[in-house]
Amino acid sequence: MAERLGEEGLMRELASGFRLLMDPARGLITFDSLRRSAPLLGLGAMSDDDLRGMLAEGDFDGDGALSEMEFCVLMLRLSPELMDGPRRWLDDAVAQASQFLFTS
Repeated sequence: MAERLGEEGLMRELASGFRLLMDPARGLITFDSLRRSAPLLGLGAMSDDDLRGMLAEGDFDGDGALSEMEFCVLMLRLSPELMDGPRRWLDDAVAQASQFLFTS
């Protein structure tokens, strides 16, 4: 997916996903906003405890909700294949830089 979208496209998609799930009044993904969106995501059968666990897994600042940054980090952690393309781009750039540095 990252290869197809590129870095900026991937970040736009993650930001769109965040906006879809967030509570517009708070600008965060809250338990209530996640519960409301769960059926759209195919998660309607999940228990409240499971949804709270999902929030807790990405809630780095402990406020009980996910900021856009926390959401993006969580999505990348849960879907490491999203980073395969960027990882290859970085490896290629490092290889090219190394070749330039050691052959010049």
